[in-house]
Amino acid sequence: MDWGLENRLKRIIRPETGRVVMLAVDHGYFLGPITRLEDPRSTIAPLLPHADALMLTRGVLRACVDPGTDTPMVLRVSGGRSILAGEDLSDEGIAVAMEDAVRLNASAVALSIFVGTRHERQTLLGLSRLVDRGQELGMPVLAVTAVGKELEKRDARYLALACRMAAEFGAHFVKTYYCEDFEKVSGSCPVPLVIAGGPKLETEMDVFRMARDALDRGAVGVDMGRNIWQNDHAKAMIRAVRAVVHEGATPERAGEIFEAGKAGAR
Repeated sequence: MDWGLENRLKRIIRPETGRVVMLAVDHGYFLGPITRLEDPRSTIAPLLPHADALMLTRGVLRACVDPGTDTPMVLRVSGGRSILAGEDLSDEGIAVAMEDAVRLNASAVALSIFVGTRHERQTLLGLSRLVDRGQELGMPVLAVTAVGKELEKRDARYLALACRMAAEFGAHFVKTYYCEDFEKVSGSCPVPLVIAGGPKLETEMDVFRMARDALDRGAVGVDMGRNIWQNDHAKAMIRAVRAVVHEGATPERAGEIFEAGKAGAR
């Protein structure tokens, strides 16, 4: 791995713990202004100091993030359809040139792959092209194992296939879903895995348990969005998640940290 590429990747996955807490705020690229992300700047600003990396689009980065921040940026570079497309949501391609990611001083770029859908081939070839440019310019690539409307399965067999394919095509790290038997997914993927938060879970404890279980079964961290910033106490939430990821906190201890953070915010 070239020095620049490795340096960028180590800004995201912290060398002191080998873990990462990414904050995902890229949902608007196909969902538009969803709840608590109507004004990205007000959502991002209080959480930014507590995130190891921010996953977002170039438009939100340019318009809503203080250029003085030291937090690494993971730039979403794929897209092409909105939620209105329904079953065609997986019809994505590379939407941002790698040169713009370099201009924005991104620490990595991210795109979705839709394994098992009719657009599988185009998204995998897009990943391959992006890795080629990343190798030329020293930019790590995050592959996101998206699950489109055509394929709702999120079991270990499917996710192991999707993650392994992402690694085989050259992704430097992979974002995927947590599932039962997750060790089968992590054990067959030779690059680091971070788990997606997915839709907002019912309770905070559900989030802490998912993060703890994923880490114990081979993930290096989380990339959470709605389960943090859709919480009424988002800052307390991200601090509690950080305790799980970087300090090895149990879900119960994370719950105590969350409750203390809530009380301190009153």
